[in-house]
Amino acid sequence: MTCLLPTKSGKAAFLGDGLRRQIRRISARLTVRQSRCLTCASIRQHESAARVYRKSVESRSSIRMGIPSKGRMAEDTMQLLDDCQLKVRKINPRQYAAEIPNVPGVEVWFQRATDVVRKLVSGDIDIGIVGYDMLREIGNQDEDLVVVHDALGFGGCHLAIAVPSNWEDVISLRDLLSDKRWSKERPLRVITAYMNLATQFFADQGFDYVELSTADGALEAAPAMGAADCILDLVSSGTTLRENNLKQIEGGRVLDSQGVLVASRTALLNRPGTLAVIHEMLERIEAHLRAEGLFMVTANIRGSSAVEVATVLSSNGGQLLRGLQGPTVSPIYTYSTDGSSSKEGSYYAVSIGVPKSRIYETVKQLRKVGGSGVLVFPLTYVFDEEPPRWSALMNNLGLNVRDFEHLKIGEEFANDGQA
Repeated sequence: MTCLLPTKSGKAAFLGDGLRRQIRRISARLTVRQSRCLTCASIRQHESAARVYRKSVESRSSIRMGIPSKGRMAEDTMQLLDDCQLKVRKINPRQYAAEIPNVPGVEVWFQRATDVVRKLVSGDIDIGIVGYDMLREIGNQDEDLVVVHDALGFGGCHLAIAVPSNWEDVISLRDLLSDKRWSKERPLRVITAYMNLATQFFADQGFDYVELSTADGALEAAPAMGAADCILDLVSSGTTLRENNLKQIEGGRVLDSQGVLVASRTALLNRPGTLAVIHEMLERIEAHLRAEGLFMVTANIRGSSAVEVATVLSSNGGQLLRGLQGPTVSPIYTYSTDGSSSKEGSYYAVSIGVPKSRIYETVKQLRKVGGSGVLVFPLTYVFDEEPPRWSALMNNLGLNVRDFEHLKIGEEFANDGQA
């Protein structure tokens, strides 16, 4: 029997039986047998499992940030940074290095998502934006990787097991793992690009008879081709699964993922200026994301005092008219027809922050208490006294947040907005 394979030149090459047997022996050596499951090792798995020699902080003085270079994740990352007034500027469009003018001293490097994580681990970059799925797969829970912001609001998806739709008896993960078809001689064949996460998942489930193989794309075709029984892959809308006659199963959701901001613990603790950069970025990102979907509703209401107006709002509108921390009530100075000032306090301006979905409901409640001249406009930023995730980061690093109070009003980025 002779096998016909394509070559780089596009011509066909013939493999004889002897050469084919040699290829089989090489392939056999690449198979990793584990105590609980059989895993066909991939280059990615070998790289992530290999020992990484981390570069010392003293090897460079600059602060480096890595962001995805291609695809939807790259576009969403650039859009988020732009919305937060952290616009990335490439000096030369052909280079992979860039800068953020509003944060001087930071180098931005465009990398593949996998390489963002690898370079964080190796110490080549200090800060990165990447999908949580890739962080877990490549980072493999490295203790030096610290998630600074776990919900950047884009790249939402989940890693899940999908089986052929015509497997009517397989509805849940329990059904799949208890299926009598799988044995030591005939294991369940799962194809995935997430070897580390898949290996850990099946080990946690205590499943003995599974064979994992790797591929980087078009996983949905593998079951129909007979190359695998099922897949473990990222799912967003589920449309691609349905179009390839696949279905998700209950209990087969391995991991939820979206864009995250991550940093090197070593750099945060030892590289001068890294904590200040993270604080600046975290404040901007938190303020922007908190403002998404929020609108400011302003109305004029009659009353004898600001306290009376606030009391009326609280008693009649409940939580809806209290806003984020309470309504803002301020006096309006009106004038009579003869030009003289009227008595202060006949009208008060009330401002309330509300979700977009409740704007009209808020307007109706304000009208009930005498509101008029209602104005509605979107919010761009909502700054807290301190981002909650900053306090969480300080706790993670074993630092006292009070020692970094100066960052709230620091002069590290005094040239902000002059790019």
